[in-house]
Amino acid sequence: HVQLVESGGGSVQAGGSLRLSCAVPGYRYDTYCMAWFRQAPGMERDGVAAIDKRGMTTYAGSLQGRFTISKDNAANTLYLQIDNLKPEDTAMYYCAADFFNLQLARHYANWGRGTQVTVS
Repeated sequence: HVQLVESGGGSVQAGGSLRLSCAVPGYRYDTYCMAWFRQAPGMERDGVAAIDKRGMTTYAGSLQGRFTISKDNAANTLYLQIDNLKPEDTAMYYCAADFFNLQLARHYANWGRGTQVTVS
């Protein structure tokens, strides 16, 4: 089991930006495919963006342009930059990791506990 620790969430006004981080301490980061998901209250957990071992990225179609996923293999950290935040972006954001390239499928084997993003 891979431990994932998200950070960087908070309360921001519409139009602002946030950068979420996901640390993967103790593991070879570049052996995993990584993704960000989000879940609003009463809604399903939906994929936001994914990045594979080579650095190739996948975005949910409706979100491309405001969300940027990236990773720093040396620092064992995954990032999600969110620009021009909108109230509908309010959700718990989760980091996920899996050996297989699952892109935005939900059955990742490893999940963090989430970081809350609230946009007003």
